[in-house]
Amino acid sequence: MPTPFLITEPSTGEPLARFLCAHGAGAGIETPFLTAIAGLLAQRGIATYRFAFAYMQARAHGGTRRPPRAESLIGEYQAAAFAMPAGVPVLIGGKSMGGRVASLIADELYGRGCISGLVCLGYPFHPPKKPDQLRTRHLMNLACPALFVQGERDPFGTRAEVEAFSLSPAIRVVWARDGDHDLAARRGRGSAAGNLAAAAEAVAAFACALRRPLR
Repeated sequence: MPTPFLITEPSTGEPLARFLCAHGAGAGIETPFLTAIAGLLAQRGIATYRFAFAYMQARAHGGTRRPPRAESLIGEYQAAAFAMPAGVPVLIGGKSMGGRVASLIADELYGRGCISGLVCLGYPFHPPKKPDQLRTRHLMNLACPALFVQGERDPFGTRAEVEAFSLSPAIRVVWARDGDHDLAARRGRGSAAGNLAAAAEAVAAFACALRRPLR
């Protein structure tokens, strides 16, 4: 069955890039966060192709499945990546767990010339309050160009924590000022809208800097 996409495209012309974007563990593809990011990226010439994993689709139809292990979703993400249209660079990634799943297959797809880069929005470096359960081993030697947009006080990995990790030089981390897991700042310390706009600007700049031809 073809992967159903929720597509947000620029209003004029062919996009500069297409961003394949999966959701986080507990919320689907139509959250205010992903809707806002998709709209902001469209304003900057990037089309966003959102898709839902099967467990989240089941929830939408009354199911109650818990999120599976990220590794078990690799096949679904690969199928979505192979369903992307050709013609312009493709970035894979997503929000939280969606970005984590994408990161697990990024090197394979990059090596095959299927994608140009990886974009993670609020990567879950560890579960909240469990800093010893790191999800970074595969990120130490990542070869695919990657952009991580992270809130400075994200409970899944604060700025102080992340800056102490040994991450691949292929990974660039952009920090949302005083941002939480949704990049939102506390009152008087920043702006949620401003952080989202800055995130979209960083993704657009990242996409424009990539020169890898695809398919």
